[in-house]
Amino acid sequence: MTAAAALQVLTAKAPFVPELVIVLGSGLGSLAVGPEAQAGLAIPFTDLPGFPAPTVEGHGGRLVFCEFEGRKVLLQAGRFHFYEGHPMSLVVAPMRLYGRLGVKSILLTNAAGALNPAFGVGELMALTDHINFFGANPLVGPNVGPGPRFPDMTAIYDPAFRALLHSCAQDLGQTLREGVYLGLTGPSYETPAEIRAFRVMGADAVGMSTVPEAIVARQEGLKVAGISCLCNMAAGILPQALTHQEVLEAGAAAAGRFEALVRAFVRGLPA
Repeated sequence: MTAAAALQVLTAKAPFVPELVIVLGSGLGSLAVGPEAQAGLAIPFTDLPGFPAPTVEGHGGRLVFCEFEGRKVLLQAGRFHFYEGHPMSLVVAPMRLYGRLGVKSILLTNAAGALNPAFGVGELMALTDHINFFGANPLVGPNVGPGPRFPDMTAIYDPAFRALLHSCAQDLGQTLREGVYLGLTGPSYETPAEIRAFRVMGADAVGMSTVPEAIVARQEGLKVAGISCLCNMAAGILPQALTHQEVLEAGAAAAGRFEALVRAFVRGLPA
């Protein structure tokens, strides 16, 4: 992938520099086909040099520039996953582009499995931290400036953004969990033994995305917020098999609450 070529195309097509990017995960793509998105400008991934079409059901594969709750927002419908065989450089390429486009804030969303038995299917969780279990760090290799070689990850998910999410959820009468997200390569679901180990490590939810994106977004200087839609209980917690269809159905069932929370979050962002 030629990052410079992709950035050149995106810069030429972008109608504005977004105040916020929202990455829409599996089953959470309703915002990308809503009225604001329909009135905005959609750019397919395949219009950007080196960006392939997504291969996963539930991932739209386009960038939508739109006016959203009175703010200039970019909706990323779909993402590139490490388990699809993409190099880590492509997985995080959108974050690189956003940093160079001048974006300052990003909201990462995903579908995740709940490890914490106090959580329930269909609930939303604000990310407080993460555990990188990808076996790779997206910053390995020559440093991609101007970000630091050794970026600090102490507060990778911005505390002020998380406080705003909780305030918005309270105003909406929603229960918003918070916890640690553990990122894995996939694409197989985890074994019950792995889930028991991850719970000991302090993880509250597990998934196959978000962690590499958050790391690079922070290196690029973006403020990061994260929300997981808990679309299933992780392996071994309930006596049943896990399926991607279950994830999509749970995401669809939670879409209304997710959308309401995201809209409130965007409205509440400081000017």
